[in-house]
Amino acid sequence: MSNSKGIQAEPPHIAFLPSGMSHLIPFFRLAIMLASRNCNVTFITIQSTAAGSPHDSSFFSTHPEIKHLEFEILPFGAFDASSFTINDLFIIQIEAINRSLHLLSPFLSSLSRPVSAIFSDFVLAAGLAQISGDLGIPHYLVSTTSARFYSTVAYLPTLISGTPAVFSGSSEEIEIPGLAPLPKSSIPLPWLDNSPSNHLLDAYLLPNARSLPNVNGILLNTFQWFEPEAIAALNSGKISSNLPPVFPVGPFEPYKLIKHHRFPWLDDQASESVVYVSFGSRDPMSADQIRELHNGLETKSAKGRGRILKGWVNQEDILAHPAIGGFVNQCEWDSVMEAAGQGVPMLAWPQHGDQRMNAEVVEKAGLGIWLKGSGWGGERLVKGEEIGKMVSQIMTDSNMRFKAKKVREEARKACQVDGSSEKVLRGVIERVKQKGQKLAN
Repeated sequence: MSNSKGIQAEPPHIAFLPSGMSHLIPFFRLAIMLASRNCNVTFITIQSTAAGSPHDSSFFSTHPEIKHLEFEILPFGAFDASSFTINDLFIIQIEAINRSLHLLSPFLSSLSRPVSAIFSDFVLAAGLAQISGDLGIPHYLVSTTSARFYSTVAYLPTLISGTPAVFSGSSEEIEIPGLAPLPKSSIPLPWLDNSPSNHLLDAYLLPNARSLPNVNGILLNTFQWFEPEAIAALNSGKISSNLPPVFPVGPFEPYKLIKHHRFPWLDDQASESVVYVSFGSRDPMSADQIRELHNGLETKSAKGRGRILKGWVNQEDILAHPAIGGFVNQCEWDSVMEAAGQGVPMLAWPQHGDQRMNAEVVEKAGLGIWLKGSGWGGERLVKGEEIGKMVSQIMTDSNMRFKAKKVREEARKACQVDGSSEKVLRGVIERVKQKGQKLAN
């Protein structure tokens, strides 16, 4: 492609900078999507937070077109320990990253090609605002949650106006412009904590939410058909008139690894006969709840036929297998998009954070149902009988299976050449390319 002077235009150079405080997989996926669309991609991992897992190594080995660099932040010992007024490791890690971001300017300037845009996660919205501004490099956020939850975060500064007292009022719902009322029970528990020891709001959520107007856009791992209401509310200015545009470009495409998982046991099972259960490792269930889950899953016909997979597996490979007929999950957003792409009905069992709002999206779109009375985390022991009834529903309800297949159809349409997500992604690339050409000149 040539510019108006007939000079061959350089592909945009996008630097990915995930904080490491959230899953890297959606960033890997988006990086591959951009690289396959003629973008140069440099993937920067933060050394102190990079897990260095075999999966990460396999990703970079399989995809040499993605340039991998490490950004080493200052060790905790470089800071005055008394300056950390909190004792929350998550918040301290974020603070350590932010205190090291001044080193990013020379780091980016030393790259062989000028950077056209920085893509980071929400954690770095505030910390990168001045740096990206000083360098004149556009800054985009990659959202790892639903548009529904992102809308709530974006409205948070207006909602609480400096105090979270709004959450402790008598009303059972929260009103957010352009959206259906939000049940207070779906608000993450840390938001409801008004004690001085709660630093999640003051040290993490609010500074980054208030910095959203400073970024150039937010890429969402969702698609127009799946969350039309939230996307419209965000882009129409109803949530806030000074928010940047949001770009629904999902579901993010899967990527290949050198080591491909195979599941011979699944190959021997009947079509859509297996329930896949995955809750991750962040919030392990109690022994009593695991026992009830086992009781709920076990039937006379299924006794002795289950399998437990240890270690990391490619979840999308499992969900894509013809034998999988249902998916029980805490409703983290990556998993929702993977289930949507495969049309697998979900039983959502929210545990923390954004997961109740995500579960509302799942139910509204027709992808599944959710356990509404389970409380947060281990607040209530959910009995096996209740679990069994809901699992049976996602496995046998023909209407639910039809709706889930409809979600798959719409997800795949969105990613086709003329699909909504593909058009939006091409538009984002063009925006970045044009800005990159101005920087080069």
